[in-house]
Amino acid sequence: MKNKANVRHFFVHLILLAGVGIMVFPFIWMVLTSFKSVGEAMQIPPTIFPKQFLTDAYAQIVSALPFARVYLNTIISTVVTTVVQVSFCSMAAYGFARIDFPFKNIIFVIILSVLMVPGQIFLIPQYLIIQKMGLLDTIPALFIPNLFSAFGTFLLRQFFMSLPKELEEAALLDGCNRFQIFGKIMLPLIKPGIVSLVIFTAKFAWNDFMWPLIVNTSPKMMTLGPALSTLQGQYTTKYPMQMAGAVMAVIPIIVLFFIFQKQFIEGVAQSGIKG
Repeated sequence: MKNKANVRHFFVHLILLAGVGIMVFPFIWMVLTSFKSVGEAMQIPPTIFPKQFLTDAYAQIVSALPFARVYLNTIISTVVTTVVQVSFCSMAAYGFARIDFPFKNIIFVIILSVLMVPGQIFLIPQYLIIQKMGLLDTIPALFIPNLFSAFGTFLLRQFFMSLPKELEEAALLDGCNRFQIFGKIMLPLIKPGIVSLVIFTAKFAWNDFMWPLIVNTSPKMMTLGPALSTLQGQYTTKYPMQMAGAVMAVIPIIVLFFIFQKQFIEGVAQSGIKG
């Protein structure tokens, strides 16, 4: 029986390792290609490791694009989107989980219905709103439509509903108002959920491609995704330069995940089993 269990575990780990290899290989290919020459990157049959590690692509990407400005635009959009969205979603989630008001369930169902509709449907209305506000080709246009999230409200609501009501009752007896209960008692207890939402939101805002591509057209107002797409040539593409830009774009998200991976995994696990 022990030998059968060991064989079973061996095959399970083998399958898991194969899955990890399939997922990690494109990232490794991207990093290695960023150190190749253009000819070597387009060579057939392809080579995995570069014959000589070159850093020319990184210097070219910085000179080909206003990379510092594009990076700053992406950081501003990501930070504002994350901070405001987490603030709004946490307050809305607390209201739906703990406060009784007329038509609460109906309003919550309407909010959840947004998740059932493809996001592309909202592009035209959002564009017309931004146009009427006179904010086309500006930094605020990047983050205004993303300041609230139905998913974030639902996620944090599950955490609030998992907390015992006796905490609020005791705080009310001690003279706390709703804002004090929310800020000083409830929010610290759902820290894993907030960290999860921060990572989800930051990842989405950092990698957002379609909306920034539509609403901003000048190179100095683009984010990393649309800016890197402009390097795609009609006949020949400098793949090392594109891969170098992609490597520089993905590093902050990887660092963010490794810093908060414990809270992220804990938050995702708790959101799936509680509520």
